[in-house]
Amino acid sequence: MNCHGYSQSTSLTVSKHGAANVLTSLWIVTALLVFSLQYTDKEEVVLWMNTVGPYHNRQETYKYFSLPFCAGSKKTISHYHETLGEALQGVELEFSGLDIKFKDEVMQTTYCEIDLDKAKRDAFVYAIKNHYWYQMYIDDLPIWGIVGEADENGEDHYLWTYKKLEIGYNGNRIVDVNLTSEGKVRLMANTRIAMSYSVKWKKSDVKFEDRFDKYLDPSFFQHRIHWFSIFNSFMMVIFLVGLVSMILMRTLRKDYARYSKEEEMDDMDRDLGDEYGWKQVHGDVFRPSSHPLIFSSLIGSGCQIFSVSLIVIIVAMVEDLYTERGSMLSTAIFVYAATSPVNGYFGGSLYAKQGGRRWIKQMFIGAFMIPAMVCGTAFFINFIAIYYHASRAIPFGTMVAVCCICFFVILPLNLVGTILGRNLSGQPNFPCRVNAVPRPIPEKKWFMEPAVIVCLGGILPFGSIFIEMYFIFTSFWAYKIYYVYGFMMLVLVILCIVTVCVTIVCTYFLLNAEDYRWQWTSFLSAASTAVYVYMYSFYYYFFKTKMYGLFQTSFYFGYMAVFSTALGIMCGAIGYMGTSAFVRKIYTNVKID
Repeated sequence: MNCHGYSQSTSLTVSKHGAANVLTSLWIVTALLVFSLQYTDKEEVVLWMNTVGPYHNRQETYKYFSLPFCAGSKKTISHYHETLGEALQGVELEFSGLDIKFKDEVMQTTYCEIDLDKAKRDAFVYAIKNHYWYQMYIDDLPIWGIVGEADENGEDHYLWTYKKLEIGYNGNRIVDVNLTSEGKVRLMANTRIAMSYSVKWKKSDVKFEDRFDKYLDPSFFQHRIHWFSIFNSFMMVIFLVGLVSMILMRTLRKDYARYSKEEEMDDMDRDLGDEYGWKQVHGDVFRPSSHPLIFSSLIGSGCQIFSVSLIVIIVAMVEDLYTERGSMLSTAIFVYAATSPVNGYFGGSLYAKQGGRRWIKQMFIGAFMIPAMVCGTAFFINFIAIYYHASRAIPFGTMVAVCCICFFVILPLNLVGTILGRNLSGQPNFPCRVNAVPRPIPEKKWFMEPAVIVCLGGILPFGSIFIEMYFIFTSFWAYKIYYVYGFMMLVLVILCIVTVCVTIVCTYFLLNAEDYRWQWTSFLSAASTAVYVYMYSFYYYFFKTKMYGLFQTSFYFGYMAVFSTALGIMCGAIGYMGTSAFVRKIYTNVKID
C-alpha cells in the first residue's frame, strides 16, 4: 500500500539541542531552517512519529505511541515545540528510534517486536475499524501511513508491519519522501509481531524550493468552478457598484434639488410643504449610538481583524507558509499582537467622538474581546481534548505564553493606539449639530424596519464568498493544503466592496424613512454575513464530511463559531466605516438652518 502524506503545514524544523522561545520571531527561525536542512554523507536523518487518529476526524489526533506500537532501539532524541503555532496545533513529535543515515541504504531490518496481548490487539482492532492512520516527518516532509485494514467481511484485521521508505535527494538536501506499507499480518492475541523497515535513496531532479509541490492539488484549487466563482463575484461587484452609483447619485441629486428649492421658500410655504426624507433627521443622525462602549470596541476589533487578514494573506502570497509546521498560526498570532494599535486607534477615537468618558474600560474591552472569545472556546474544547487524551490538548506552558502575549504585548500596544486615537481624531467634528431632544421616529413599512434590514443585509456579501468558503473549509477540515492566496485576496477585496455597497443602500433607505439609528443597523446588516456562513458550516458538516464523535463535533462547531464571529465583526466594521463616510458626505453637502 503506497502512502505519501498530506499535512496542513504546521511549524518549523526540529531542533536537537533545546527549546526555542515561543515568542522568537518566525522569520529568524525560518532563516535558520534553510541552513539546517543540509546533510553530509552518513549523517543521521531523524524520522519523527507525529500523531495517529481517525481519517474522517482530522483534528482528533493522539500521540503515535498511544497505540501499542514499539520503537526502535536507537537512543531517544527529545523534541521541543519551537513555535507557539506548533504547540497549539497538537504537534507531538516523538523519535521513532530507527537508524537512518543520509545516502545509506538499509535492507529490510526488524527494529522491534510487539508482544500482542488481548488489550493491545483490541487497541489495534479499534484503530483499524475507525480507519486510523498516522503521520511521520523526515526533514520536515510529512508522510502518511495507514495502521492496517480489515478483510471484506470485517471479521479479521491486519496490521501493516513493514515500512518501506524511499527518500529522494538533490545534492546534500532531502527533496522527496515516499512510504510504502507492506507486510500484512493478521492480529491474533498472544502472538509476537515483528516490525521492520527499509530505506532506499534515489537521486532526484526536484529542487529544494519545490519539494512541497507534490502535496498541492492544483486540479482541486484551480478548477474551473473556482475561476468561475471569482468571475461571478467580480461581476456582482460591478453590478452593485454601478447600481449604488446610479441610484444614489440620481436620487441624491433630486434630494439636493428639492432641499435647495425648499430653502428658497418663505417660512409659511415651507410649513405647508410636504417635508420628508433624510434631511429631516440631520439633528439626530450624528447622535451617539446606543451602548457606545461596546459599539466602539466592536469597530476597533473589526478594523484589527481586517488588518490581520490583509497582512497575513500578503505574507502567505510572498512566503510559502504551508511548508512549515504551525507557521500560518504563528504568523497570525504575531501579526494580531503587532496590529493591536489599530484596534486602540479606531475604537478609542470613535468612543471619544461619541462622548464616552470611560475610555480605560473601553480599551480593556476592545483589547480582550477577541482573545477572550478565542481562549474561552479553546478552554472549553481543551477539557474535551484532555478527557480524550488527544494531542490537541493545549499544554499549561502554552496557555501561560498566550496570556503573557495578551497582557504584555496586546494590552500595552492597544493603550498606545487608544491614546493616539483620542488625541488625533477623537474630536466630534460632525457637519451637523445634534439636537438636545431626540426626534420621534415615525412609523414605516415592515420591510424598512432595522431588524428586517439586518437579516437581509448579509445575503449578498455571503453570496460573493460562499464558493471560496468551500475551498477554505476543505483545506482546514480535510486533507488539502490551501495555497491559492491570490484567490483569497481577490475574495477579500470583493467582500469589502459588496459589504460597503449593501450597507450604504440599507442606510440610505433607513434615513429616508427618517430613522436615524443607522450605526448599529449598518454594523449588524454587514455582520449578519456571519450568520449565513455559520449556517453553511452546518450544511458542510452534514453533507461534505464524515466527521463523528463528541471531540471532533465540538472542535468543528466551536471553532466555526469563532471564525464566523470574527468574520462578522470584520464585515460589520467595514460596513460601518464605509457607511459613516457616506453619511458624513451627504450631510456635508446640504444646507442646514
